Amino acid sequence: MPLDPRMRDSIATTLTDIACEAGEILRRHHGGDCAHVIKPDGTPSSVADIASEKLIFDALRQRYPTIPIVSEESTHDLPPAELFFLVDPLDGTRDFLAGNPDYSVNICLIEGNRPVASAVAGPGIGRVWGAGATAFEAVIHRGRPTTRNAIRVRKVPEDGLVALVSRRHGDTETEACLAGLPIGQRRGVASALKFCLIASGEADIYVRCGPTMEWDTAAGDHVLTTAGGCVIVPSGREITYGHYGIFYRNGPFAALGDPSYTGRLGLPDRGPSLGTARQACPAQTTPPV
Repeated sequence: MPLDPRMRDSIATTLTDIACEAGEILRRHHGGDCAHVIKPDGTPSSVADIASEKLIFDALRQRYPTIPIVSEESTHDLPPAELFFLVDPLDGTRDFLAGNPDYSVNICLIEGNRPVASAVAGPGIGRVWGAGATAFEAVIHRGRPTTRNAIRVRKVPEDGLVALVSRRHGDTETEACLAGLPIGQRRGVASALKFCLIASGEADIYVRCGPTMEWDTAAGDHVLTTAGGCVIVPSGREITYGHYGIFYRNGPFAALGDPSYTGRLGLPDRGPSLGTARQACPAQTTPPV
């Protein structure tokens, strides 16, 4: 049976605790000479990634021993189950190694093909977000979340959308999508923190046409969606997860605080959509500029 709202909120609270604990490991490695290697796909993996992943695995297996874990570092080739965790123990590794503070820890529970509970910790900025049936954020103090406060997306400001863009992953297709929108400001932010800043009402849109993986997006997606936004694919439907046949890769997507902007997007369609057929992103009307 599907997890009830109370259980989802309880799991989200636990995941935020675990993410903050893992974040303390990352903070100890941040800003120094963190040993790392370059993986076959060209992305870095550091000793911080591995240490964070071990803590997360130990904590999840202790609390939820029957739920499998698909994680970037060591279990990325594990098939999904009806209920499984997606984990990125250090999202934004390149920025982390460069000394930038906006890296994150992402932990998400997937039921079927959509998230039901998640946490995104930003140890470098001292904030953590979570969502079960409700979305919240908290300040991190001494490696623990403090008071959890409810969050909600905002209405688009009169002076235009605030677009969050990747510092290291720009591409012409993303630029083309943004060119058709009333963008008032751009901010460079790394990792899944982009989803969470939109969820907290501090920005409005994040478009990504370049390559990403499911563990990069699932936790932040759930925080944003639960806070009233959405993450959509070219078909206009919600992004989905557990695509083992394509190695957990995402296609183009857009994260929106205001779902009414869905109809204004021009995401490139590269074939079969990875969105669910069960539910489209709500309110696909064209907003006033």
